[in-house]
Amino acid sequence: QVQLVESGGGLVQTGGSLRLSCAASGRTFRGYAMGWFRQSPGKEREIVAAVGGSGSTYYADSVKGRFTISRDNAKNTLYLQMNSLKPEDTAVYFCAADSYFGTTGSYYANHGMYYWGKGTLVTVSS
Repeated sequence: QVQLVESGGGLVQTGGSLRLSCAASGRTFRGYAMGWFRQSPGKEREIVAAVGGSGSTYYADSVKGRFTISRDNAKNTLYLQMNSLKPEDTAVYFCAADSYFGTTGSYYANHGMYYWGKGTLVTVSS
């Protein structure tokens, strides 16, 4: 059974940092695109960042320069380092994986990812 399990969420003050992890099991995701999405109350789920099997990355404009996505294929784990957090970053963050790597926000808005985790809550206080 394939599972993606997120961890590392929590409560942090504005300007603080958090590191999210996504541990994958049940299959290797080497060569797969993996990404982080987030959803806050009343809003649609949105792409935050993605990394392709070759290491190419995509970042939403709202997090460029503050968040860094990375992967450790040996550990089958995806990470999201989040710095300079803002209250508007408050959301449930989901890990996802798929065969295809998109390079635009519209790709992720219109194409679903095949595998999903259940999410971890990040709350940024002002």
